[in-house]
Amino acid sequence: MNEKLQKVLARAGHGSRRELETLIKSGRVSVNGIVARLGERLEDDSAVIRIDGHIVSAKAQEEVVCRVLAYYKPEGELCTRHDPEGRRTVFDRLPKIRGSRWISVGRLDANTSGLLLFTTDGELANRLMHPSRQVEREYLVRVFGEVDEHKVKNLVRGVELEDGLARFEDVVYTGGEGMNHTFYVVINEGRNREVRRLWESQDCTVSRLKRVRYGDIFLDKKLPRGGWMELSLKEVNYLRDMVELRAEKETMLDLNKDNTSRKRERAKSQKIRRAVKRHEERVSAPAGRGRSNGRRKPSTRNATGGSQGRSEQGRSNSRSGRNNRRG
Repeated sequence: MNEKLQKVLARAGHGSRRELETLIKSGRVSVNGIVARLGERLEDDSAVIRIDGHIVSAKAQEEVVCRVLAYYKPEGELCTRHDPEGRRTVFDRLPKIRGSRWISVGRLDANTSGLLLFTTDGELANRLMHPSRQVEREYLVRVFGEVDEHKVKNLVRGVELEDGLARFEDVVYTGGEGMNHTFYVVINEGRNREVRRLWESQDCTVSRLKRVRYGDIFLDKKLPRGGWMELSLKEVNYLRDMVELRAEKETMLDLNKDNTSRKRERAKSQKIRRAVKRHEERVSAPAGRGRSNGRRKPSTRNATGGSQGRSEQGRSNSRSGRNNRRG
């Protein structure tokens, strides 16, 4: 082994490279009792590594099984591990794992719902988030305001925001009434509040925002808000191939289960819903009271549904086909 410390720790699931670089800069990581420096390389497989005083594992690459979860984030949850005010976070409902931890692939702001990916592989998370990879993110967005063809063209051509030029790769109008309009929009980077800021640049306000796709991983219709499901080996390797990482050969999923069985799918969905309900009951229980047991080429469509964009029926069939492949 002769690799940078943050890369080894990221691959072992202790955070993204960016997070680990921050920890190292802060003096919170040590190797054999000596505070690590940013850029330090790890050559000794038997080195004792500590983060915040706790010994952590730095498994060799071939020993790490990459796992990925798809989580349906509800509105109101924060994309942080701990909130000093005690508010719900996206990590509260995730399954516990030994010797590693879940790393979020990007973030969604508190008022945004939808698909959020988590992985145990920090290198995978880092590459998927990096702007150079241009991984598509698709959102269902409801906006309030006057929307016309000129504004939609502006959003596709690009507008100058405070942090640089931004644009939608694709805009598809799905309907509306009065001043309320609904669109599917696609971006290929993850800047803070980018979708909202783009619409605000055209004097429109986003009243609802939900991510429905990351790459070719769609938000499963059977997944309830606050529920999660582990991706198959095929889906994990799709993500890894997209960012030029070696394919995985193992999975933590039980391959003996008939995952295509409707009966098993219903039971799995009901189990997730019960777990979500129990969690909500625990969180909302008043103090002092007991807890209940109980890639297609982009196209543009104008706001009036003109012929510039691809048809909604075609888009629906495409989405349906991809969802069926998840089964």
